[in-house]
Amino acid sequence: MTAIELQRKGFKALVDALGIVDAMRFIHQYDSGSGDYTKECHQWLDQLTIDDFHNYVRQKRQSQK
Repeated sequence: MTAIELQRKGFKALVDALGIVDAMRFIHQYDSGSGDYTKECHQWLDQLTIDDFHNYVRQKRQSQK
């Protein structure tokens, strides 16, 4: 998958999940030039357990059936 394809798929997933307005609001939270992406990711990723991740994947798979 190319970078453009990934970007398009990702944006489509956001729009499908949030609607266009909230997808744009979400994207605007991550403008370039501010914050520490790695530090901010660790703030929520460090709290995620393997069980949480597995449950999330199971729920997504079931909702796609």
